[in-house]
Amino acid sequence: MAEGSNDAELLKEKANTYFKEKDYDNAIKYYTEALELNPSNAIYYSNRSLAYLRTECYGYALADATKALEIDKNYIKGYYRRATSNMALGKFKAALKDYETVVRVRPNDKDARMKYQECNKIVKQKAFERAIASDEIKKSVVDSLDIENMTIEDDYVGPKLDDGNVTLTFMKELMDWFKDQKKIHRKCAYQMFCQHENKLISKCSSSQSNKITICGDTHGQYYDLLNIFTLNGLPSETNPYLFNGDFVDRGSFSVEVILTLFGFKLLYPDNFHLLRGNHETDNMNQMYGFEGEVKAKYTAQMFQLFSEVFQWLPLAQCINNKVLVMHGGLFSEDGVTLEDIRKIDRNRQPPDSGPMCDLLWSDPQPQVQSISKRGVSCQFGPDVTERFLEQNNLDYIIRSHEVKTEGYEVTHSGKCITVFSAPNYCVLIRKKKYVSLQPHPNVKPMAYANTLMQLGMM
Repeated sequence: MAEGSNDAELLKEKANTYFKEKDYDNAIKYYTEALELNPSNAIYYSNRSLAYLRTECYGYALADATKALEIDKNYIKGYYRRATSNMALGKFKAALKDYETVVRVRPNDKDARMKYQECNKIVKQKAFERAIASDEIKKSVVDSLDIENMTIEDDYVGPKLDDGNVTLTFMKELMDWFKDQKKIHRKCAYQMFCQHENKLISKCSSSQSNKITICGDTHGQYYDLLNIFTLNGLPSETNPYLFNGDFVDRGSFSVEVILTLFGFKLLYPDNFHLLRGNHETDNMNQMYGFEGEVKAKYTAQMFQLFSEVFQWLPLAQCINNKVLVMHGGLFSEDGVTLEDIRKIDRNRQPPDSGPMCDLLWSDPQPQVQSISKRGVSCQFGPDVTERFLEQNNLDYIIRSHEVKTEGYEVTHSGKCITVFSAPNYCVLIRKKKYVSLQPHPNVKPMAYANTLMQLGMM
Protein backbone atom coordinates (compact mmCIF):
# COMPACT_ATOMS: atom_id res chain seq x y z
CA MET A 1 0.00 0.00 0.00
CA ALA A 2 2.82 2.38 0.92
CA GLU A 3 4.56 1.71 -2.38
CA GLY A 4 1.36 2.44 -4.29
CA SER A 5 0.92 5.68 -2.36
CA ASN A 6 4.47 6.72 -3.18
CA ASP A 7 3.93 6.00 -6.86
CA ALA A 8 0.70 8.01 -6.73
CA GLU A 9 2.56 10.96 -5.20
CA LEU A 10 5.12 10.84 -7.99
CA LEU A 11 2.31 10.90 -10.55
CA LYS A 12 0.69 13.83 -8.75
CA GLU A 13 3.95 15.78 -8.85
CA LYS A 14 4.29 15.01 -12.55
CA ALA A 15 0.73 16.25 -13.07
CA ASN A 16 1.51 19.40 -11.06
CA THR A 17 4.46 20.12 -13.36
CA TYR A 18 2.26 19.84 -16.44
CA PHE A 19 -0.34 22.05 -14.77
CA LYS A 20 2.25 24.78 -14.13
CA GLU A 21 3.21 24.56 -17.80
CA LYS A 22 -0.51 24.98 -18.66
CA ASP A 23 -0.59 21.55 -20.30
CA TYR A 24 -3.89 20.71 -18.65
CA ASP A 25 -4.66 17.61 -20.71
CA ASN A 26 -1.51 15.88 -19.50
CA ALA A 27 -2.11 17.17 -15.98
CA ILE A 28 -5.54 15.52 -16.03
CA LYS A 29 -4.00 12.32 -17.40
CA TYR A 30 -1.50 11.96 -14.55
CA TYR A 31 -3.92 13.06 -11.81
CA THR A 32 -6.19 10.30 -13.11
CA GLU A 33 -3.37 7.75 -12.94
CA ALA A 34 -2.60 8.87 -9.39
CA LEU A 35 -6.25 8.36 -8.46
CA GLU A 36 -6.20 4.86 -9.93
CA LEU A 37 -3.44 4.01 -7.45
CA ASN A 38 -4.93 5.96 -4.55
CA PRO A 39 -8.66 6.63 -5.09
CA SER A 40 -9.22 7.93 -1.55
CA ASN A 41 -7.03 11.05 -1.79
CA ALA A 42 -9.06 14.27 -1.70
CA ILE A 43 -6.11 16.35 -2.91
CA TYR A 44 -5.84 14.42 -6.18
CA TYR A 45 -9.53 14.97 -6.89
CA SER A 46 -9.25 18.67 -6.03
CA ASN A 47 -6.19 19.15 -8.23
CA ARG A 48 -7.87 17.39 -11.14
CA SER A 49 -10.95 19.52 -10.54
CA LEU A 50 -8.87 22.66 -11.04
CA ALA A 51 -7.36 21.23 -14.24
CA TYR A 52 -10.88 20.50 -15.49
CA LEU A 53 -11.84 24.09 -14.65
CA ARG A 54 -8.98 25.34 -16.81
CA THR A 55 -10.25 23.26 -19.74
CA GLU A 56 -13.84 24.38 -19.08
CA CYS A 57 -15.05 20.87 -18.31
CA TYR A 58 -17.19 22.27 -15.54
CA GLY A 59 -19.30 19.15 -15.11
CA TYR A 60 -16.21 17.01 -14.49
CA ALA A 61 -14.73 19.71 -12.24
CA LEU A 62 -17.91 19.77 -10.15
CA ALA A 63 -17.93 15.98 -9.81
CA ASP A 64 -14.29 15.90 -8.69
CA ALA A 65 -14.74 18.68 -6.14
CA THR A 66 -17.78 16.89 -4.75
CA LYS A 67 -15.84 13.62 -4.53
CA ALA A 68 -13.02 15.37 -2.67
CA LEU A 69 -15.52 16.60 -0.10
CA GLU A 70 -17.06 13.14 0.26
CA ILE A 71 -13.60 11.88 1.18
CA ASP A 72 -12.76 14.80 3.47
CA LYS A 73 -15.57 17.17 4.42
CA ASN A 74 -13.03 19.52 6.03
CA TYR A 75 -10.96 19.92 2.87
CA ILE A 76 -11.52 23.61 2.24
CA LYS A 77 -10.13 23.67 -1.30
CA GLY A 78 -12.88 21.25 -2.28
CA TYR A 79 -15.52 23.82 -1.32
CA TYR A 80 -13.67 26.50 -3.28
CA ARG A 81 -13.43 24.31 -6.40
CA ARG A 82 -17.07 23.29 -6.16
CA ALA A 83 -18.16 26.90 -5.78
CA THR A 84 -16.14 27.91 -8.84
CA SER A 85 -17.63 25.06 -10.88
CA ASN A 86 -21.17 25.99 -9.89
CA MET A 87 -20.53 29.65 -10.71
CA ALA A 88 -19.35 28.73 -14.19
CA LEU A 89 -22.54 26.71 -14.65
CA GLY A 90 -24.72 29.59 -13.46
CA LYS A 91 -25.73 27.74 -10.27
CA PHE A 92 -25.31 30.78 -8.09
CA LYS A 93 -27.13 29.63 -4.93
CA ALA A 94 -25.10 26.42 -4.73
CA ALA A 95 -21.90 28.40 -5.26
CA LEU A 96 -22.83 30.91 -2.57
CA LYS A 97 -23.25 28.17 0.02
CA ASP A 98 -19.73 26.87 -0.62
CA TYR A 99 -18.14 30.32 -0.74
CA GLU A 100 -19.81 31.00 2.60
CA THR A 101 -18.14 27.89 4.03
CA VAL A 102 -14.73 29.01 2.74
CA VAL A 103 -15.10 32.49 4.22
CA ARG A 104 -16.24 31.10 7.57
CA VAL A 105 -13.15 28.88 7.80
CA ARG A 106 -10.76 31.43 6.32
CA PRO A 107 -12.12 34.86 7.27
CA ASN A 108 -8.90 36.63 6.27
CA ASP A 109 -8.78 35.23 2.74
CA LYS A 110 -9.39 38.35 0.61
CA ASP A 111 -9.96 36.43 -2.64
CA ALA A 112 -12.55 34.13 -1.09
CA ARG A 113 -14.34 37.03 0.60
CA MET A 114 -14.45 39.03 -2.64
CA LYS A 115 -15.94 36.08 -4.52
CA TYR A 116 -18.45 35.43 -1.75
CA GLN A 117 -19.58 39.07 -1.88
CA GLU A 118 -19.83 39.06 -5.67
CA CYS A 119 -21.76 35.80 -5.70
CA ASN A 120 -24.07 37.07 -2.97
CA LYS A 121 -24.76 40.18 -5.03
CA ILE A 122 -25.73 38.05 -8.04
CA VAL A 123 -28.03 35.83 -5.96
CA LYS A 124 -29.80 38.90 -4.56
CA GLN A 125 -30.08 40.43 -8.03
CA LYS A 126 -31.65 37.24 -9.40
CA ALA A 127 -34.08 37.13 -6.49
CA PHE A 128 -35.08 40.74 -7.11
CA GLU A 129 -35.62 40.07 -10.82
CA ARG A 130 -37.90 37.14 -9.98
CA ALA A 131 -39.79 39.22 -7.42
CA ILE A 132 -40.65 41.98 -9.89
CA ALA A 133 -41.41 39.62 -12.77
CA SER A 134 -45.05 39.40 -13.82
CA ASP A 135 -47.16 37.47 -16.26
CA GLU A 136 -47.65 40.57 -18.36
CA ILE A 137 -46.25 40.58 -21.86
CA LYS A 138 -42.75 41.94 -21.61
CA LYS A 139 -42.30 45.16 -23.54
CA SER A 140 -39.47 45.41 -26.01
CA VAL A 141 -36.55 47.66 -25.11
CA VAL A 142 -37.11 49.22 -28.52
CA ASP A 143 -40.40 50.68 -27.25
CA SER A 144 -38.50 52.75 -24.70
CA LEU A 145 -36.11 54.25 -27.27
CA ASP A 146 -36.58 57.56 -29.04
CA ILE A 147 -34.08 56.93 -31.80
CA GLU A 148 -35.37 59.66 -34.11
CA ASN A 149 -34.57 62.34 -31.58
CA MET A 150 -31.14 60.99 -30.65
CA THR A 151 -28.49 63.51 -31.64
CA ILE A 152 -25.23 62.64 -33.31
CA GLU A 153 -22.76 65.19 -32.00
CA ASP A 154 -20.87 67.38 -34.47
CA ASP A 155 -17.49 66.06 -33.30
CA TYR A 156 -18.41 62.47 -34.22
CA VAL A 157 -16.61 61.66 -37.48
CA GLY A 158 -17.25 57.92 -37.58
CA PRO A 159 -19.44 55.89 -39.95
CA LYS A 160 -23.14 56.71 -40.18
CA LEU A 161 -26.01 54.81 -41.77
CA ASP A 162 -27.24 56.12 -45.11
CA ASP A 163 -30.73 57.43 -44.31
CA GLY A 164 -30.98 54.71 -41.69
CA ASN A 165 -29.82 51.95 -44.05
CA VAL A 166 -26.71 49.77 -43.99
CA THR A 167 -24.64 49.97 -47.18
CA LEU A 168 -21.43 48.29 -48.29
CA THR A 169 -19.62 51.61 -47.93
CA PHE A 170 -20.88 51.90 -44.36
CA MET A 171 -19.69 48.36 -43.57
CA LYS A 172 -16.19 49.00 -44.92
CA GLU A 173 -15.95 52.23 -42.92
CA LEU A 174 -17.32 50.47 -39.85
CA MET A 175 -14.70 47.70 -39.99
CA ASP A 176 -11.85 50.22 -40.36
CA TRP A 177 -13.30 52.30 -37.51
CA PHE A 178 -13.49 49.27 -35.22
CA LYS A 179 -10.01 48.18 -36.28
CA ASP A 180 -8.71 51.43 -34.80
CA GLN A 181 -10.55 50.56 -31.55
CA LYS A 182 -13.11 53.35 -31.91
CA LYS A 183 -16.80 53.20 -30.96
CA ILE A 184 -19.66 53.65 -33.37
CA HIS A 185 -22.22 56.24 -32.25
CA ARG A 186 -24.97 54.74 -30.09
CA LYS A 187 -27.70 56.03 -32.45
CA CYS A 188 -26.23 54.03 -35.33
CA ALA A 189 -26.03 50.95 -33.13
CA TYR A 190 -29.66 51.35 -32.03
CA GLN A 191 -30.78 51.79 -35.64
CA MET A 192 -29.09 48.51 -36.55
CA PHE A 193 -30.64 46.72 -33.56
CA CYS A 194 -34.18 47.69 -34.40
CA GLN A 195 -33.88 46.59 -38.02
CA HIS A 196 -32.13 43.37 -37.04
CA GLU A 197 -34.78 42.34 -34.55
CA ASN A 198 -37.54 42.86 -37.13
CA LYS A 199 -35.75 40.57 -39.59
CA LEU A 200 -35.12 37.84 -37.01
CA ILE A 201 -38.69 37.62 -35.71
CA SER A 202 -39.71 35.82 -38.90
CA LYS A 203 -38.21 32.35 -38.59
CA CYS A 204 -35.82 31.17 -41.27
CA SER A 205 -34.26 27.75 -40.78
CA SER A 206 -33.29 26.61 -44.27
CA SER A 207 -31.34 27.88 -47.25
CA GLN A 208 -30.25 26.73 -50.68
CA SER A 209 -26.72 27.50 -51.80
CA ASN A 210 -24.10 25.93 -54.03
CA LYS A 211 -21.39 27.46 -51.85
CA ILE A 212 -21.45 28.81 -48.31
CA THR A 213 -18.67 29.52 -45.82
CA ILE A 214 -19.47 28.26 -42.33
CA CYS A 215 -17.55 29.85 -39.45
CA GLY A 216 -17.45 28.65 -35.86
CA ASP A 217 -16.96 30.52 -32.60
CA THR A 218 -15.42 33.99 -32.87
CA HIS A 219 -15.74 34.89 -29.16
CA GLY A 220 -15.02 38.61 -29.30
CA GLN A 221 -11.88 38.17 -31.43
CA TYR A 222 -12.51 41.02 -33.86
CA TYR A 223 -9.14 40.77 -35.57
CA ASP A 224 -9.70 37.07 -36.25
CA LEU A 225 -12.99 38.06 -37.89
CA LEU A 226 -11.11 40.49 -40.14
CA ASN A 227 -8.70 37.70 -41.02
CA ILE A 228 -11.59 35.51 -42.14
CA PHE A 229 -12.84 38.22 -44.48
CA THR A 230 -9.32 38.87 -45.78
CA LEU A 231 -8.73 35.20 -46.55
CA ASN A 232 -12.17 34.35 -47.89
CA GLY A 233 -13.54 37.66 -49.17
CA LEU A 234 -16.18 39.98 -47.81
CA PRO A 235 -19.74 38.69 -47.57
CA SER A 236 -21.85 39.31 -50.66
CA GLU A 237 -24.75 37.82 -52.54
CA THR A 238 -22.29 35.51 -54.30
CA ASN A 239 -20.12 34.85 -51.22
CA PRO A 240 -22.57 33.77 -48.50
CA TYR A 241 -21.60 33.09 -44.89
CA LEU A 242 -23.04 31.36 -41.86
CA PHE A 243 -21.60 32.23 -38.43
CA ASN A 244 -22.39 29.45 -36.01
CA GLY A 245 -22.86 31.15 -32.64
CA ASP A 246 -20.66 32.31 -29.75
CA PHE A 247 -19.91 35.69 -31.29
CA VAL A 248 -19.36 37.27 -27.87
CA ASP A 249 -17.71 36.77 -24.45
CA ARG A 250 -14.10 36.00 -23.53
CA GLY A 251 -12.43 38.18 -26.14
CA SER A 252 -12.48 41.90 -25.42
CA PHE A 253 -13.92 43.05 -28.77
CA SER A 254 -17.31 41.34 -28.63
CA VAL A 255 -19.22 44.56 -29.35
CA GLU A 256 -17.21 45.09 -32.52
CA VAL A 257 -17.69 41.48 -33.64
CA ILE A 258 -21.45 41.36 -33.13
CA LEU A 259 -22.18 44.79 -34.63
CA THR A 260 -20.14 43.88 -37.71
CA LEU A 261 -22.07 40.62 -38.06
CA PHE A 262 -25.39 42.38 -37.50
CA GLY A 263 -24.43 44.89 -40.20
CA PHE A 264 -23.75 42.22 -42.80
CA LYS A 265 -26.97 40.44 -41.88
CA LEU A 266 -28.86 43.65 -42.64
CA LEU A 267 -26.94 44.18 -45.87
CA TYR A 268 -27.38 40.62 -47.18
CA PRO A 269 -30.34 39.14 -45.28
CA ASP A 270 -30.69 36.10 -47.56
CA ASN A 271 -26.96 35.40 -47.90
CA PHE A 272 -25.60 36.02 -44.42
CA HIS A 273 -26.80 33.85 -41.55
CA LEU A 274 -26.31 33.96 -37.78
CA LEU A 275 -27.15 31.13 -35.39
CA ARG A 276 -27.40 31.38 -31.63
CA GLY A 277 -24.69 29.85 -29.44
CA ASN A 278 -24.68 29.04 -25.75
CA HIS A 279 -22.90 32.38 -25.15
CA GLU A 280 -25.75 34.39 -26.64
CA THR A 281 -27.47 34.03 -23.26
CA ASP A 282 -27.72 36.21 -20.16
CA ASN A 283 -25.97 33.90 -17.68
CA MET A 284 -22.94 33.43 -19.91
CA ASN A 285 -22.77 37.14 -20.76
CA GLN A 286 -22.87 38.05 -17.08
CA MET A 287 -19.95 35.77 -16.25
CA TYR A 288 -17.72 35.82 -19.35
CA GLY A 289 -17.52 39.49 -20.16
CA PHE A 290 -20.02 40.62 -22.77
CA GLU A 291 -22.37 42.34 -20.32
CA GLY A 292 -19.45 44.15 -18.70
CA GLU A 293 -18.04 45.15 -22.09
CA VAL A 294 -21.33 46.60 -23.34
CA LYS A 295 -21.82 48.56 -20.12
CA ALA A 296 -18.24 49.85 -20.28
CA LYS A 297 -18.51 50.91 -23.93
CA TYR A 298 -22.19 51.95 -23.94
CA THR A 299 -24.99 51.47 -21.39
CA ALA A 300 -26.95 48.85 -19.44
CA GLN A 301 -29.92 49.59 -21.71
CA MET A 302 -27.87 48.60 -24.74
CA PHE A 303 -27.03 45.26 -23.13
CA GLN A 304 -30.74 44.66 -22.54
CA LEU A 305 -31.31 45.24 -26.23
CA PHE A 306 -28.53 42.81 -27.16
CA SER A 307 -30.12 40.23 -24.87
CA GLU A 308 -33.49 40.75 -26.52
CA VAL A 309 -32.12 40.39 -30.04
CA PHE A 310 -30.09 37.29 -29.13
CA GLN A 311 -33.30 35.52 -28.16
CA TRP A 312 -34.58 35.80 -31.73
CA LEU A 313 -31.49 34.21 -33.31
CA PRO A 314 -32.29 30.88 -35.03
CA LEU A 315 -31.07 27.71 -33.28
CA ALA A 316 -30.23 25.74 -36.43
CA GLN A 317 -29.98 26.05 -40.19
CA CYS A 318 -30.63 23.37 -42.81
CA ILE A 319 -28.60 23.81 -46.02
CA ASN A 320 -29.79 22.29 -49.28
CA ASN A 321 -32.07 19.99 -47.26
CA LYS A 322 -29.01 17.81 -46.57
CA VAL A 323 -26.79 19.47 -43.94
CA LEU A 324 -27.92 20.65 -40.53
CA VAL A 325 -25.86 23.30 -38.76
CA MET A 326 -26.19 24.09 -35.06
CA HIS A 327 -23.84 25.50 -32.43
CA GLY A 328 -23.75 22.62 -29.95
CA GLY A 329 -25.01 19.32 -31.26
CA LEU A 330 -27.61 16.57 -31.14
CA PHE A 331 -30.04 15.47 -28.52
CA SER A 332 -30.27 13.70 -25.18
CA GLU A 333 -33.34 11.82 -26.45
CA ASP A 334 -33.97 10.09 -29.77
CA GLY A 335 -36.73 10.97 -32.20
CA VAL A 336 -36.19 14.74 -32.61
CA THR A 337 -37.13 15.86 -36.14
CA LEU A 338 -36.45 18.99 -38.17
CA GLU A 339 -40.07 19.94 -37.64
CA ASP A 340 -39.59 19.63 -33.86
CA ILE A 341 -36.64 22.02 -34.12
CA ARG A 342 -38.69 24.53 -36.09
CA LYS A 343 -41.38 24.46 -33.40
CA ILE A 344 -39.03 25.32 -30.52
CA ASP A 345 -39.96 28.57 -28.76
CA ARG A 346 -36.55 30.23 -29.08
CA ASN A 347 -37.51 33.72 -27.84
CA ARG A 348 -36.30 33.06 -24.28
CA GLN A 349 -33.32 32.16 -22.16
CA PRO A 350 -32.55 28.47 -22.74
CA PRO A 351 -33.77 25.87 -20.23
CA ASP A 352 -31.43 23.48 -18.40
CA SER A 353 -32.50 20.50 -20.50
CA GLY A 354 -34.42 19.55 -23.63
CA PRO A 355 -33.86 20.10 -27.37
CA MET A 356 -33.13 23.85 -27.15
CA CYS A 357 -30.50 23.24 -24.48
CA ASP A 358 -28.94 20.40 -26.51
CA LEU A 359 -28.72 22.45 -29.71
CA LEU A 360 -26.66 25.04 -27.81
CA TRP A 361 -24.63 22.85 -25.44
CA SER A 362 -24.09 19.20 -26.44
CA ASP A 363 -20.81 17.72 -27.73
CA PRO A 364 -19.92 14.64 -29.81
CA GLN A 365 -17.72 11.84 -28.51
CA PRO A 366 -16.46 8.51 -29.94
CA GLN A 367 -18.39 6.41 -27.40
CA VAL A 368 -22.10 6.00 -26.86
CA GLN A 369 -23.99 8.84 -25.18
CA SER A 370 -22.97 9.93 -21.68
CA ILE A 371 -23.33 12.87 -19.30
CA SER A 372 -21.68 16.10 -20.35
CA LYS A 373 -18.18 17.12 -19.33
CA ARG A 374 -19.64 20.65 -19.23
CA GLY A 375 -22.32 19.83 -16.69
CA VAL A 376 -25.04 20.81 -19.19
CA SER A 377 -26.80 18.68 -21.83
CA CYS A 378 -24.96 15.51 -22.97
CA GLN A 379 -22.15 14.03 -25.03
CA PHE A 380 -23.63 12.12 -27.96
CA GLY A 381 -22.03 9.20 -29.77
CA PRO A 382 -21.87 8.15 -33.45
CA ASP A 383 -24.96 6.00 -32.95
CA VAL A 384 -27.02 9.10 -32.11
CA THR A 385 -25.66 10.93 -35.16
CA GLU A 386 -26.42 7.98 -37.45
CA ARG A 387 -30.03 7.62 -36.24
CA PHE A 388 -30.73 11.36 -36.41
CA LEU A 389 -29.40 11.71 -39.97
CA GLU A 390 -31.29 8.65 -41.19
CA GLN A 391 -34.58 9.73 -39.63
CA ASN A 392 -34.32 13.24 -41.08
CA ASN A 393 -32.85 12.27 -44.47
CA LEU A 394 -29.67 14.33 -43.91
CA ASP A 395 -26.06 13.67 -44.94
CA TYR A 396 -24.15 15.17 -42.01
CA ILE A 397 -24.15 17.86 -39.31
CA ILE A 398 -21.82 20.81 -38.77
CA ARG A 399 -21.36 22.25 -35.29
CA SER A 400 -18.90 24.41 -33.34
CA HIS A 401 -18.67 24.94 -29.55
CA GLU A 402 -15.23 23.35 -28.99
CA VAL A 403 -11.67 24.60 -29.53
CA LYS A 404 -9.88 22.50 -32.15
CA THR A 405 -6.14 22.94 -32.67
CA GLU A 406 -6.50 22.47 -36.43
CA GLY A 407 -9.49 24.79 -36.57
CA TYR A 408 -11.83 21.89 -37.36
CA GLU A 409 -12.37 18.20 -36.67
CA VAL A 410 -14.21 15.44 -38.54
CA THR A 411 -15.73 12.66 -36.42
CA HIS A 412 -18.48 10.02 -36.47
CA SER A 413 -17.29 8.55 -39.78
CA GLY A 414 -17.35 11.93 -41.49
CA LYS A 415 -20.90 12.71 -40.43
CA CYS A 416 -20.12 15.22 -37.68
CA ILE A 417 -17.87 18.20 -38.41
CA THR A 418 -16.72 20.70 -35.77
CA VAL A 419 -15.60 24.17 -36.89
CA PHE A 420 -13.90 26.71 -34.60
CA SER A 421 -12.83 30.10 -35.97
CA ALA A 422 -11.01 32.06 -33.26
CA PRO A 423 -7.28 31.17 -33.32
CA ASN A 424 -6.47 33.97 -30.86
CA TYR A 425 -9.04 32.55 -28.42
CA CYS A 426 -8.00 33.85 -25.01
CA VAL A 427 -4.41 34.21 -26.26
CA LEU A 428 -4.35 30.59 -27.32
CA ILE A 429 -0.94 29.72 -28.81
CA ARG A 430 -1.37 29.98 -32.55
CA LYS A 431 -1.13 26.67 -34.35
CA LYS A 432 0.59 26.19 -37.68
CA LYS A 433 -2.70 25.71 -39.50
CA TYR A 434 -3.80 29.23 -38.62
CA VAL A 435 -2.79 32.21 -40.71
CA SER A 436 -2.53 35.56 -38.91
CA LEU A 437 -2.81 38.61 -41.13
CA GLN A 438 -4.28 41.28 -38.86
CA PRO A 439 -2.13 42.02 -35.78
CA HIS A 440 -3.98 41.46 -32.53
CA PRO A 441 -3.80 44.52 -30.22
CA ASN A 442 -2.29 44.20 -26.77
CA VAL A 443 -5.62 44.00 -24.94
CA LYS A 444 -5.96 41.12 -22.50
CA PRO A 445 -8.74 38.56 -22.98
CA MET A 446 -11.56 38.37 -20.45
CA ALA A 447 -10.93 42.08 -19.74
CA TYR A 448 -14.61 42.58 -18.92
CA ALA A 449 -15.35 39.17 -17.35
CA ASN A 450 -16.92 38.87 -13.93
CA THR A 451 -14.23 38.68 -11.26
CA LEU A 452 -15.63 35.30 -10.22
CA MET A 453 -14.25 33.84 -13.45
CA GLN A 454 -10.69 34.75 -12.54
CA LEU A 455 -9.86 31.29 -11.28
CA GLY A 456 -7.62 31.44 -8.22
CA MET A 457 -5.13 28.76 -7.20
CA MET A 458 -6.62 28.12 -3.76
